[in-house]
Amino acid sequence: MIPAYERDPAAIYRKSFETIRAEAALDGLAAEEADLAIRLIHACGMTDLPSDLVFAGRPVAAARAALADGAPIFCDVEMVGAGIIRRRLPQTTEIVVTLNDPQTPARAKEIGSTRSAAAVDLWRDRLEGAIVAIGNAPTALFRLLEILEDGALQPAAILAFPVGFVGAVESKDALVAIGHDIPFVTLLGRRGGSAMASAAVNAVVSGLVEERP
Repeated sequence: MIPAYERDPAAIYRKSFETIRAEAALDGLAAEEADLAIRLIHACGMTDLPSDLVFAGRPVAAARAALADGAPIFCDVEMVGAGIIRRRLPQTTEIVVTLNDPQTPARAKEIGSTRSAAAVDLWRDRLEGAIVAIGNAPTALFRLLEILEDGALQPAAILAFPVGFVGAVESKDALVAIGHDIPFVTLLGRRGGSAMASAAVNAVVSGLVEERP
């Protein structure tokens, strides 16, 4: 027998945030950081995330200022871009995913790495002042750090949530260790994913809007 369940969208959304606030340890986070953490938890259902979040600078404020200046959002995979609530973005904001660009396979062979890493090379000329959201490939984050080390102009903020068992931990640790003085947020460990990267962008765009998304 199917149990009784909540059917009202607004009530589901409201109760979700009430549960997150009751269960998650948000003490010590600035208001904008707490909003972002709540968005991340809402995307994945894991209320223990705040203990593994690392913030450098003020990535939310930096990304909001970049959006106001017309900056693009670079995403490592289509799923990150698809999860961004576009109606809340400035109308002129461009969401850029180059994973399937025709140049990417050849570039991957040239650099001896994945298509995800090669796709990052295609951001280079427009990276200055942009927002970077990585929710899948550790090699994309590693490549971003490499081209920054090589002198690429810096993005406004990095939202780094690569996921997996090979390179995810190490790529995020490298971001924390190197940083390049760029505001960023990342989730230490193996956890991450496209839904989290999208949720981070959505937190930047609209804060914590507690209504049906």
